[in-house]
Amino acid sequence: MSARTKQKKRATMRLVYIDFWSALKMSFLVSLVLAVVIVALTLLAWSVLDKVGVVGSMSSFLESIAGAQGASLVAGLTFSNVMTFTLVVALLEVIVVSALGAIVAALFNLATNVVGGWKVTFGSD
Repeated sequence: MSARTKQKKRATMRLVYIDFWSALKMSFLVSLVLAVVIVALTLLAWSVLDKVGVVGSMSSFLESIAGAQGASLVAGLTFSNVMTFTLVVALLEVIVVSALGAIVAALFNLATNVVGGWKVTFGSD
């Protein structure tokens, strides 16, 4: 083989602009997947803890320590309340992460005016 065929091809480019709407859409999709994972893990954790009996033992434990106030605290800890709280947190996470993705793209575009962007090298194997 000649030296020319052994040589790998490389291309160096500069990333100087990230489209605002593309960053918003991508961060929305990532945050949506994260929200689904949060809800699924909460559902799984609640199911496991309920089957094992942790929720019931926690109720009796808090009642023995704090009396009626401890029991009333755990009485509000129902599946529907936990899932409602989880869904609200997941919705807020989608909004905040989507907004942060767009803000980071805008800040990157402003910073590239000062520093000239990221130098990226692409190569083939």
